Parts: sequence; C-alpha cells; structure tokens
Amino acid sequence: MPNSPSAILLHPSDNVAIAIVAIAAGQSLDIAGTTVTTSQAIPPGHKLAVRDVASGQSVLKYGQRIGKAICEIAIGQHVHSHNLGEDHRSESIAHSTSPPPPPAPMKRSFEGFVRADGRVGTRNYVCLVSTVNCSASVCKMVVAKFDAQRMKRWPNVDGVFAATHTTGCAIAYGSLKHEMLGRTLAGYVRHPNVGASLVLGLGCEQTTSDYLAEAHQVVPITTLDDRPLLRPGATPVMTMQQMGGTRATIEKAERWVETLLDQANLATRTTVDASHLTLALECGGSDGYSGITANPAVGIVADRIVACGGRAVLSETTELYGAEHLLVQRSRNVSVANRLLERIDWWKQYVAMYGGTIDNNPSMGNKAGGLTTITEKSLGAVSKSGSTALEAVYHYAEPIDTPGLGVMDSPGFDPASITGKVAGGANLVMFTTGRGSCYGCKPTPSIKIASNSLLFHRMREDMDLNAGEIIEGQSVQEVGDQFFEFALRVASGQKTASELLGMGDNEFVPWTVGPTL
Repeated sequence: MPNSPSAILLHPSDNVAIAIVAIAAGQSLDIAGTTVTTSQAIPPGHKLAVRDVASGQSVLKYGQRIGKAICEIAIGQHVHSHNLGEDHRSESIAHSTSPPPPPAPMKRSFEGFVRADGRVGTRNYVCLVSTVNCSASVCKMVVAKFDAQRMKRWPNVDGVFAATHTTGCAIAYGSLKHEMLGRTLAGYVRHPNVGASLVLGLGCEQTTSDYLAEAHQVVPITTLDDRPLLRPGATPVMTMQQMGGTRATIEKAERWVETLLDQANLATRTTVDASHLTLALECGGSDGYSGITANPAVGIVADRIVACGGRAVLSETTELYGAEHLLVQRSRNVSVANRLLERIDWWKQYVAMYGGTIDNNPSMGNKAGGLTTITEKSLGAVSKSGSTALEAVYHYAEPIDTPGLGVMDSPGFDPASITGKVAGGANLVMFTTGRGSCYGCKPTPSIKIASNSLLFHRMREDMDLNAGEIIEGQSVQEVGDQFFEFALRVASGQKTASELLGMGDNEFVPWTVGPTL
C-alpha cells in the first residue's frame, strides 16, 4: 500500500498512521491515497489521524484496537495521551484455539559447549551463587581476584561472575517467595552456560544448601578439605560461618574457584545442532518504531529457532496485556491458552492489592517515543514471538523444557524478566530497544537491537544490530534473516556489544512475590 515517505499506514483499516520522521504542522501528506494535512507537529514514531475519529470511537493500529478516543480527533491531528485512552478488557477463559501449522523444519548448527547432561552452552562461565544477601559482598570480593590478566590461565573460560541479590532470609520457608528465589538460584547453578559453580552463603539463611538440594535438586559437596575435580552435576557449597568468617571464606573460596576454573577450562566448543538454542525475547525502552521494525524482525528469528527444533520464550506478562488474545488464538490447546489467561488474572489481582491497575504502562520513555496505551505497546511487543503456535506457559524461573514458543510469567522490569528466563535455561537473549537500553547479561549473551537508525548510530557501542533499515527500505524478512545469522555467530562465541563493554555483573535481579518478615 503506497505511503508518504514521512508516514506509514500499517493496515488498511487503521485510522492512524506512524510518523517515520519529524513532520511539521501544515504539511500535506499522501497516505494510502488520502491527502492528510497535519494540524500539529508530529514527532517521529508518533501517531497522526488519517480520518476523523469521534469521541469514544476505537483507534486502530496494526488493524487492532489500541484504545479509544477520549475526545473528538480530527484528521491530521497528533494522536497521543491527550486524546487517546486505554479501554482493553481481557477474557478470563478460552474455549477454543487455532494454532498455526508447524514451520518447515530447518537444519542449522553452531559451536557450543556440550555439558554432561546433554544441554549446550553458548558461553562457559564459572558462577558464584550467593544464597543470601549476607554473603553477596564476599562473592564479589572473590570474583574481583580473577581479573583479565589472571584469567589468561584459563583460555576456554569466559570469566567468573557472582549472582548476588538482596534477599534469601526473612522469608517464610516454603512460601511462594522462597520457591521463586530457590528456582532462580538453582537455575543459575546448573545453567548450560555455566561450566562450574560455587554456592556461597552465610549459614543461617532460609535458602540453605540443604533447601536447594531438597527442593531444587542442587547436589552439594560440603567437604572442601581437598580439591579433586568435581563429579558431574555436583556443586561445592561454602558458608561463612563454617569457614571462619569473611577473610577465611574469601581465601578458601579463591582456591576452590581455581579448581572450578581448571574443570571448566576442559570444555571446548564443538559443532552442535541449533535445536539446543533457547532464545529469550525481550524489549526495553520501546518506542513507536519498535513494533514495526525491531520486534517483528526478532519474530523472524524466533520462528527460525523454533523451525530448528529449539525454544523461544516471551515474558513480561504486564506487557502482554492488551495483546494476549493473539497468543490465546495461537495456543496449542485450550489448556495452554488458559494458563496464560490465568497469569493475566493473577496480575490484575496482584496489582490491585497495591491500588494499581495492570495498564499502568507505558513508561515515560515509551510515551516520549510515541507509545500511548499498554495495548499499543503490547501489540508491538508480542510481534517478537513470531508466528508459530504457543506451546507452553511457565511460572517464573521454571525450566524451559518444551520445544517451540513459550511464555514465562514475569514483570516488565527488564533485569528481573531476563533473570527468570536465564534461570529457566535461556542461552541467548535478543533485546530490542527504541530509546536505548544498555543491558548486559552474564552468563547469557544479550544481543541489543535498535529500532531506529538514529539510536543505532547515537549509541553505536551499545547496539549490535540496526532494525531501522526496515524503515529505510529493507523487508522485515530480509532483516530478520540477517539477525538470525548474527545470533548463530554470537551463539558460537562472537562477542556482543555488552560483552565487549564488560556489562552483566549487576543484572542478576530475581523477582519474588511475598512479604519480607
């Protein structure tokens, strides 16, 4: 459909178009055969009316309702928070679904680290897992001893990092909060990108090594007098109270990390099938371009991973609200669809406890970039999931064990969202941004994708890929295929922008629900 070089209509039924450059007031545009004269300046990424919209009438973008007019909107006017409001109402029960046919199988490979349990890593780290905030500083002090110069001794290891957090105690034993943290810690201990790990605690917390062993199958080694190479699947455990305090713990942990590095360094990359990839799909700092460039291009990558027999997982439940009906329709069966709707309903009740609503989004940055309602934002966000059937819905940090597309319940806060997916086993992250996120992640490489060329060039050292080329004439399919090839190279060891900058040591942010006692 022909569009002005300054604005595009995404669907024939839409009554708003998207400015792809700044448009001055009084400019005449030919948009899909309709002459539209702007009555106001329209910032890039923002919406302008291509038809008159009556008060209370639905505003359409992507061929979907993104809200309703809260006053009369005349053709050529800027459409944003001053005249567009949210009006989404979600269903609580699905009665039928229409999953699409499976994609044509693909056969691709990458160079990965094969673990004893058959899973495959894209990186090879040693991880210190803090069971409680009380041991967080000690973990970081130990990690600091393994700088780049010292790490030259272990060339097959990507580094040593600490998974530290703010909780681990003052929580009810066996509660939801306790379980969520335990799942997350255990997920990092046995992550395929972690060649070896050390669990380090204070000794009197709720998330003890005994709890991790009993509830989350973390097999502990507690006798640390000698330093044999560890048997597969076992994890050494230390507590500051048993080791003799801070200084003694640091000294003993340093020696044990050397042993773990010796073990992890035995691993080398081998050619493996791309079915071993688990791709975390994330967007942060979205703008009006995200849903038409970066997110659909990542959707192509998700489809490719699924076609290879791998897994792609969406999250940020609060940013699926407004577009959940699209995932419900694509669900493999009614059971999967209703698991997703149950999570939406849970969030409604949860935020209501604190006087909020699930549509308290987009953020200020999202709005500055042209997104007005949570429905509009969610419709763009869901396009990261591609076009295949939704096969599974996971609780936070649960193992991602079903091939195909999945959804993991999480908040919209990017570090917490990605922490859950990495704990679930994601060994690759694709992170789209329109405003400019600087997120990095250990142990999983994070590929950051700019939704527009201006951002890509302004923050070039932080961005890996430029989806703005779609606005400039390349097709979503073509750009998505390029992104897929880049993802395979990163999975095989190519460093991402955030890795080159040394990011990822402070982004372990477990999401937990429940009181601190």
